[in-house]
Amino acid sequence: MDQWPWWVLAFAVVVDIAIRITAIIIIPRNRRPTAAMAWLLAVFFIPYIGVLLFLVIGNPRLPRARRRKQDQINAYIAETSHQLHFGTLRPNAPGWFPPLVAMNEKLGALPISGDNGAHLISDYQQSLDAMADAIRTATDYVHVEFYILQSDDATDNFFRALEEVSARDVEVRVLLDHWANRWKPRYRKTIKRLTAMGADWHLMLPMQPLKGRMQRPDLRNHRKLLVVDGNVAFVGSQNVTDSSYNLPKNIKRGLHWVDLMVRVDGPIVLSVNAIFLSDWYSETDEALGEIDITHAEIGSGDLDCQIVPSGPGYEVENNLRLFLTLLYAAREKIIIVSPYFVPDEALLLAVNAACDRGVHVELFVSEEGDQAMVYHAQRSYYESLLRAGVRIWMYRKPYILHTKTLSIDDEVAVIGSSNMDMRSFGLNLEISMLVRGEEFVAEMRGVEDEYRALSRELTLEEWLQQPLRSTVLDNLARLTSALQ
Repeated sequence: MDQWPWWVLAFAVVVDIAIRITAIIIIPRNRRPTAAMAWLLAVFFIPYIGVLLFLVIGNPRLPRARRRKQDQINAYIAETSHQLHFGTLRPNAPGWFPPLVAMNEKLGALPISGDNGAHLISDYQQSLDAMADAIRTATDYVHVEFYILQSDDATDNFFRALEEVSARDVEVRVLLDHWANRWKPRYRKTIKRLTAMGADWHLMLPMQPLKGRMQRPDLRNHRKLLVVDGNVAFVGSQNVTDSSYNLPKNIKRGLHWVDLMVRVDGPIVLSVNAIFLSDWYSETDEALGEIDITHAEIGSGDLDCQIVPSGPGYEVENNLRLFLTLLYAAREKIIIVSPYFVPDEALLLAVNAACDRGVHVELFVSEEGDQAMVYHAQRSYYESLLRAGVRIWMYRKPYILHTKTLSIDDEVAVIGSSNMDMRSFGLNLEISMLVRGEEFVAEMRGVEDEYRALSRELTLEEWLQQPLRSTVLDNLARLTSALQ
C-alpha cells in the first residue's frame, strides 16, 4: 500500500495542533471547569469526532431569538407583579429566607406568594385521576404542559376529561416535548386524539430543520404542570403516561415509575400559569394577554410558595443556586430525593459541608437505573458521600423512584421537575416550587417515610465490595456527565 505524501501528513499534523490550540482558547470560556475539562479531553483524544460533537451539542444555550423572548417574558412578569399583593406571608421567617426569595425573584422574575394550599399526591394513578377531576371543573381554560404525554389505559380518564371540557367550549391548550414524545409508543395516537377533541396543541423545542426550527438537539423542556382556570394547578415529577412508559424494555423488566405531584391553589397558581404562558409564547409567538396573572384568589392554606423556573433560556442555573442556598442554610436535617443525582463540585461541597456541620443528610435514589450512563455516573459519587456521612437509601427494584424533592429542617421544601444533575441544571427547562410551612414539610416527611420503608440502606462496607469493572464504568460515566 502506497504511503501518504509527506505534505498530507504535515497538513494533518498542523490541523491537529490547530484544533487543540483553538479548543484551549474557545472551550473553557464561560463554561464550568469540569465541563471544559471533559470537552478538552474529548478533543485531545479524539480530535475530529470531539470537534464534531462539540459543534453539535457544545452550546448549552437556546437560540438567541428564544432567549430574547425569555427576557421579554421576565420583564413583563416583573412589571405586572411589581407592588402587587400576593397574599399574606407567614411571620418569623428564618433570616436567610428573604434573601433566598429575593435571589429567586431576580433570576426568574416570579414573586413569592402567601395564603396558598398545597397537598401531595404520591399514588401514581390517583395523581392522574386527581388531575382529571380538576380538569372537569374548568369553565374557561385548561393548560397542559408535560415532558411526556401519552394516551393509554392509565391516562384515559385524563384525556376523557379534556374531551369533555373541550366539548363545552373550554379552551384546551397543550404543550409536549418533541423529542421525548416523537419516538415513544402511542405518539401518533395521542396527537390524533388531541386534534380530534379540538385541543390547541404544540410541540416544545421541536427539531424540524425543514421548518427552520433548530437548536441543540439534546435540549429538553422537562416541565410537568397543569393549570385549570387559574384556580388550581399541579406540578411535580410525574408525566402523563402509564407507570411503565409503555416501553417494551420496561415492561419486560417489570419496571414502574414512582412519582410525586402536588396540587396547589391560591396565588401561586398564577405563577405556574405564567410559566405555561411563557413557554406557549416561546413556541407559538402567541401572547395570551386575555389571561390574567395579576389578580390572585386566596387559597385553602397559608403556605408561602415561590415558583422557580430554570433552563438554558436563563443566564445562570437558577435551580442549582436554589439548591445550594438551601443546603448551606440547613441546620438540622436535609432529605434529598433524586432519581439522577450527579452533582457538580459546588453541590457536592455543599452536601459534604452540611455533614461536617453535623447536619443529618439522607439521599434517596433507585436501586436499579433506567439510564445506564446517568446511573453509573451517579454511583461514582456513592463512596465519597458515604464517607462524608450521608445515609443513602436505595428504593427497591423493579421500581424507579422518579420523585424530585429537597427538604431542610422542618419548615422549607422544594418539589418539582428538576433532578440534581448537570442535565437538569444546564440543558433542561425545569420548574421548581419553593414552599415554606411546617405542615407541608410534615406531609413530605410522611412520603419520605413511605420511601424509606420500601428502600434498603447502602453501607460503606457493602459499597467497597463493588467489582473493579463496576468502578471503571462508574468513573468513565462520571467523566462524560460533564459534557455540556
